[in-house]
Amino acid sequence: MELITQPIWKFSRKTGGKNDTAFNYREAKWSMVIAGIDPDPANKDLITKWAKMYWEALHPYSAAGAYVNFMMEEGESRLEATYRDNYKRLAQIKKKYDPANLFRVNQNIKPAK
Repeated sequence: MELITQPIWKFSRKTGGKNDTAFNYREAKWSMVIAGIDPDPANKDLITKWAKMYWEALHPYSAAGAYVNFMMEEGESRLEATYRDNYKRLAQIKKKYDPANLFRVNQNIKPAK
């Protein structure tokens, strides 16, 4: 089991405003990844449970969002928290360019209704 912290890239933090790109947490100084790793596949459920419990314990002390490429299957509300006030704008863009939601793998932003 592993916890990785890393500084947020200075370029992404200081270039433009928080609404200039999809990445919204420009004020963040650190990013954290919780990785549950075990060579024995039999421990998958145990490791998954550990990682989720660890995240739940730390989350109240976080900025509430995430770096989208670090996310797994965490649900739409978590994705909205990650994009904050950019989410609605991104959903409108998705409605214009991908109304059928063809590009829906990974952290999908559903087209606005």
